[in-house]
Amino acid sequence: MNFDFSDDQKQLRDQARRFLAEKCPPKAVRAVLEGNADYDRELWKGLAEMGFLGVAIPEEFGGAGAGHLELCVIAEEIGRALAPVPFASTVYLAAEALMLAGSEAQKRKWLPAISSGEAIGTLALFEGTGNPSPQAIKLVASNGTLTGVKKPVPDGAIADFAIVAARTGSSGRETDISLFLVDLKAGGVEAKALQNVDPSRQQAELTFKNCKAEPLGPANEGWSILSRVLDRAAVLIAFEQVGGSDRALEMGRDYALDRIAFGRPIGSFQAVKHLLADMYVSATLARSNCYYGAWALSTNASELPEAAAAARISATQAFQHCSKNNIQVHGGMGFTWEFDCHLYYRRSNALALSLGSLSYWEDTLIDRMRKKNAA
Repeated sequence: MNFDFSDDQKQLRDQARRFLAEKCPPKAVRAVLEGNADYDRELWKGLAEMGFLGVAIPEEFGGAGAGHLELCVIAEEIGRALAPVPFASTVYLAAEALMLAGSEAQKRKWLPAISSGEAIGTLALFEGTGNPSPQAIKLVASNGTLTGVKKPVPDGAIADFAIVAARTGSSGRETDISLFLVDLKAGGVEAKALQNVDPSRQQAELTFKNCKAEPLGPANEGWSILSRVLDRAAVLIAFEQVGGSDRALEMGRDYALDRIAFGRPIGSFQAVKHLLADMYVSATLARSNCYYGAWALSTNASELPEAAAAARISATQAFQHCSKNNIQVHGGMGFTWEFDCHLYYRRSNALALSLGSLSYWEDTLIDRMRKKNAA
């Protein structure tokens, strides 16, 4: 497969990079990280005005109707800038679930609000430690209400609505899971912010107490829909991770060229060269897999499940590798609060667990490839 983004899509990426460089400098990330705000509201408003929130949402529902390739290039720049906004939870998860399974009324209510920046959405899937699975879902749906606890929920404390995975049967099979849409401002839900490694992307615990909910998609097909949402989100978050990997590599390279030791730039030392070369290789491999994932996502190809897992694996490895070694290149100063290295290290570890662990996606890829070969 020979794939690349079009000139127009590359121009969109350049436009997003310039916008985020101006509106999202490191001090803006730090303001949220240090607890001065729960997210950057001005940046969120600006992203809406630029049309970035609704770039993949159809025009009939208030979006730009451009497509997922355009969303991929924007996601890369969101990751590069470490944007402290609920972009992933709203755009990759909630909006994708709505577009896949929402009713006409649900789409007309929430998708325009997402595009305009008026609504923040999220996906309430996890219920503590562990990876995504039908057996891990214990929250119960009965007579149009939900009872149980979800955590961690990305941006759950600031979200306006949530797509909630709930159990509607007791057999433990995938067919026992259904999806529901909950207006989090309507009552019946308690939200508590949780501490995590990257406070610039918040997480919360949501407690549902006989909370009213409306079905999203067909009953008992929740897990099938969730699998498709997770595959789509895996590609998009992988692009965020590639953007962060590239920026961490650039930071290490620039410092290695500027820092003088023993009368020479430290970048001339073989040990530092090897660190930077290894970072470049991992970032380039991840980009290759992400491009495959972007093609599969944009064409709804049958290879999407495998491509999404491969992108997720390689991008997670690359971002963690590059952010860690960026600290090493910076030496003792790389560990300090004043340098920005830890911002990327925090985000790399937070994203590594956002859709399930690395081992989960490795097992998923192996399982999917086995099933495909057997067929």
